[in-house]
Amino acid sequence: MALPFLALYLTRSLGVSAARAGIVLAAYGVGALVTAPLSGRLADRVGPRRVMIVSLILAGAFVPFFPLIRDFRALVALTIAWAAVSEAFRPASLAILTEMVAPAQRKSAFALNRLAVNLGMSVGPAVGGLLATLSYRALFAVDGVTSIAAGIVLATTGLRASGAATPGPGASAPSSAPAPRSPASGVLADRHFLFFLLAMIPVLLVFFQHASSMPLFLVRDLRLSESAYGLLFTVNTVLIILVEVPLNGAMAEWSHARTLALGSFLSAVGFGAMAFAGNFIAVAATVVIWTFGEMMVFPASAAFVADAAPTDRRGQYMGLYQMTFSLAFTVGPWLGTIALDRLGARVLWGIAFAVGCVSTAMMWRVRARPS
Repeated sequence: MALPFLALYLTRSLGVSAARAGIVLAAYGVGALVTAPLSGRLADRVGPRRVMIVSLILAGAFVPFFPLIRDFRALVALTIAWAAVSEAFRPASLAILTEMVAPAQRKSAFALNRLAVNLGMSVGPAVGGLLATLSYRALFAVDGVTSIAAGIVLATTGLRASGAATPGPGASAPSSAPAPRSPASGVLADRHFLFFLLAMIPVLLVFFQHASSMPLFLVRDLRLSESAYGLLFTVNTVLIILVEVPLNGAMAEWSHARTLALGSFLSAVGFGAMAFAGNFIAVAATVVIWTFGEMMVFPASAAFVADAAPTDRRGQYMGLYQMTFSLAFTVGPWLGTIALDRLGARVLWGIAFAVGCVSTAMMWRVRARPS
């Protein structure tokens, strides 16, 4: 709820420039960048469930402090700390999903996980937009309460402390003995996996404009309200809730390369088309296009990582995978806000299209590591 409105809070409530707001968002990316590989290694050692619980509770405790701070440097420091605890959740959650299902079910499982996330996202930003029109203090407080509540719910579920759940149909039971650990350099020596990570970065740079330059473009340039921006998230998430699981089920037999390339291209087209959008309906149409790209890229990319990772290194592979998201979030919002201020919206969205096409070309060459 809070992160999509952070740039608007900084620029409209605190009077921070768009460029400095981009620095704060980049600080979030720095915190996430640092924590991703550490979270992955920690999940391999203590179990992903414990990492997820601590992440949710600490993130909920940090976020209500935002309205109490006015100093820019303190805001940057708080943002880094918030990101470090909040983003530790992601590699651990991806690792635990990989344990819980058979390889053939992974793409659908990751799509189902995103459906659960987006059930919240269909409501969160819309409610957040309404709260923001009344009080940003209330927005941050509600975000903190819901995060802590999620941590409590997870702590009281039936998942085993080791992070393994009762296997579903077709899933193999986890071995009681730990698997022999592969060399620590194994992840960085996997050239096929590293090429995939490089291919992910351009499309992620484009995608994260939805949390930085896109809200500024809509509210400042097109003069839409914060609540209208929140409703665009509802368009995005309702589509995901209704379509993503059956869409990925229909693409279950597609190669990773085909799914990832098409998804990257749709993302490029969707954000690029924003250059020609002048009202809410037109922007909503572009959101529909890049949402279909998102529904293809994210489950397929997580499934690719799950297939590529050795069983004893799932957390580390997921951590490096999540690190590409963090790196893109560190750089993308900052570059996007600078381009919007200095070059204008039309040039920004044209660049977004070109950058997305780079990922499209690279994804066609993605291959799993040789068996």
